[in-house]
Amino acid sequence: MSTPVLPAEPSLFSLNDLAITRLRGLDRAKYLQGQVTCDVNALQPGQSTLGGHCDPKGKLWSDFRLLCLEESLLLLTKPSVLVRQLPELKKFAVFAKVEIDGYPGQVAGVAGQGSDAWISAQFGLQETGLIPGGMAVRVEADRWLLVSEQPLSIALPAADESLWWGLDIKAGIPHLEAVHQGEYIPQMLNLQALDGISFTKGCYMGQEIVARAKYRGANNRALFVLAGSAGAPVASGDTLEIRLGDNWRRSGMVLNAWQRDGQIWLTAVLPKDTEADAEFRLKQDESAHLLLQPLPYSLAD
Repeated sequence: MSTPVLPAEPSLFSLNDLAITRLRGLDRAKYLQGQVTCDVNALQPGQSTLGGHCDPKGKLWSDFRLLCLEESLLLLTKPSVLVRQLPELKKFAVFAKVEIDGYPGQVAGVAGQGSDAWISAQFGLQETGLIPGGMAVRVEADRWLLVSEQPLSIALPAADESLWWGLDIKAGIPHLEAVHQGEYIPQMLNLQALDGISFTKGCYMGQEIVARAKYRGANNRALFVLAGSAGAPVASGDTLEIRLGDNWRRSGMVLNAWQRDGQIWLTAVLPKDTEADAEFRLKQDESAHLLLQPLPYSLAD
């Protein structure tokens, strides 16, 4: 079965399907702290975390990767969420010393066997940290995200961007698209297991709902990774069906998908009690056959 695997050598990924929102100003950390699930105040320059931005009902406008630079905070999201998410993020900015705009720099990925050593040689980093004009974020072993206001001059072989997102799927890292906005609380995307939720930071938009899901067991869904075969193109928002005897029943929606040579890996939000040997197909492709894959981390409430 085709599977997303790291290139055999350090390779460069142009990440075009990624939007960067920048926050500047004296109140940038204080302002964002009151909007999102992660503890912004705990970050020092050169540190990064995942997080979520919720509506008052605790449903996600977006998930994101947050980078803390010397003079700014950067939110990395899928571009499709910005139409609805950005106005919500800016809603109270007029009352604070904060500027919210786009980021003029570059973003790229470096991944492949030996990439940790390559980054160490280039920037002197073993873990996430600052680089000239920006940051390098270690996503996982031999996979790095680079953001810089300066041109990134990287002499490495080019790799297909879709593989980068396939590796995120395999790693159980979610990417909310516009079709899912208002559908999921953060725990449904496993953000608590990815250190993207602080339960001690205090108030933020949707905090009561997120806390209730943890302390009262109010959440019964989670992000799962599935793999198998599919003949038709698969997109975010497509419906998954689960086999129940001789019948099929709607089970969840595709979050992100990676396809190659008739094989597919995808993430989907499903009931937490889904059996490990459950069989799935796509509603629009009854010939598809998908099975659950092990998550590379343990799920917490």
